[in-house]
This record gives sequence, structure tokens and C-alpha cells, in this order.
Amino acid sequence: MTDPIQLVPLTEIDATALTRDRTGLDPEPQAELEASIAASGLRQPIEIFPLDAPRGEARYGLLSGFRRLLAFRTLHETHGAPYAAIPAFLRERTSLATALAAMVEENEIRANLSPFERGLVAVTARNQGAFASIEEAVDGLYPNAPAYKRSRLRTLAHFAEEMDGQLTAPERLSQQQAFRISRAISAGFGELIRTALEESSLKDPTHQWDLLQPILSEADDHTRKPESTTPGRPRRILRPRYALTVRRERTRDGWSLHFTGREATGPLMDLVLDEIERMYGQ
Repeated sequence: MTDPIQLVPLTEIDATALTRDRTGLDPEPQAELEASIAASGLRQPIEIFPLDAPRGEARYGLLSGFRRLLAFRTLHETHGAPYAAIPAFLRERTSLATALAAMVEENEIRANLSPFERGLVAVTARNQGAFASIEEAVDGLYPNAPAYKRSRLRTLAHFAEEMDGQLTAPERLSQQQAFRISRAISAGFGELIRTALEESSLKDPTHQWDLLQPILSEADDHTRKPESTTPGRPRRILRPRYALTVRRERTRDGWSLHFTGREATGPLMDLVLDEIERMYGQ
């Protein structure tokens, strides 16, 4: 028997009860959805489940329909009372794994998720205790995917685990870009990638990708010729209240050294050049 549709106040729904697999929303399709709901009403109710315990006013967790719920909340802000409650199917509380799988299935059919978002949901499902490992999470969340796709999803999940919080907009990376970074991490360049991102003052996505190019090129060389190249791991020199990081990068013409940190001063550069001249000047 189909669950009856209920009209549920927006304030009673916790959209964060489950970690969503979507980290960003495209504003244009979202605006189109809001306009459609305003003109024709909500064609497909959202799905909710009862929380084990209330969270403030919230009595229900969102199972599916994040974009629809967000559209109703936006319309409520601009049009008031007609959008104070949303039609919803009240589902029995299932296991967290089943709930997350339902969310993934809806988004796989309805919208294009980024490679990072696809990988991140497996990581969060593992972290929330729904699955014992990333591998089990991928198999449980994508049970109908062919083996080659699940293999790619496992790669993306490990990429998301390594790079979550490191990149400004990881959801903007293509699958090819994500795989390239993942291969570099597997080749031993993860620490170098994180150091480069952490110590850069520019955080826009385009600059971050450009910043990683020399590192990824070196990683590609290392993968092709492991016997002749070793990862350019950062060397850290730590002193009380001060720090210096010396990082090497492969360039088109050779190598470059990057000095960052509080001790990366002009006098230090003079000392370094004096030492290089002493060693090779003759």
C-alpha cells in the first residue's frame, strides 16, 4: 500500500539528517524548479522519515527531494504562508545504508553529480557507520552499477577522502582531473599536493589547478618511469614559532625550488644562492 501524502511544515524537516551527496547546486536549474513550483505546484512530493529524537523543531529527516525542499524554503521567504508546508511521503525509518542508497539512486537518475560528489557520499556513508569500508559503501550504494563503474567510484571515493577540504571547489573537477590527482596521490605525491595547496595564498579553483600542474606532471613521469624518478616530497625545517618549507617542482626546462614560510626571507635567499655558487661556481 502506498504511503499517504502529508503536508509537513518546513520547520519540522531536517535536511541535514543524512549527509547529502550533493555539495553544490547549479543556480539556474534551481531557479527553474522554483518557477515551475510557483506556476504549477509540486508535482512530486519529497520523502521524509521520522527522527529517533526531535532536533529542535525538526521531527523528520529528509530522505529524498533536497532541491524541492530548498525551492519551497526559498519560495516561503519570498511568498510567505502558501509555502510554509510541503507535501511529503512519510516513510518508515529504514537502515541508514538503505536511506543513503535511495538518495543516491534518486540523484543518479535526476541530475548530473560531479565525480567528487559521487565519491564523497561513499566516504560519508562509511564515516557515519552505514558501511564498514569505502569498498562496501560503493557496493551498497551502487548495487546495480557494472564492475568497471564501481572500480571508478572506489577511486573517486579515495580521491574525495584525500582532498576533502583541500580544494576550494572540488565538485568542478572533471573525472579525468580527479583521476589524475588520485594517481599522483597513489604514487606518493599526496603530501606534496597538500603542502602546495595549503601554502598558496590564492584559493580560486583555476589557480589551484594550475598550481598542481608541475606536481602532476612529475607524478606522471614517476608513474611511467618509477626507476628514474622519485616523488618531490616537501622538506620541512621547523624551529620554535617559525617554519620553512622547501618544495621542489619539475618544470619544462628542469627543476625549480619553492621556499615558503616565515623564514623564507631575502637574506635566506642570499645564503642559499651563496651556497649554490660555492658548490658549483667553479
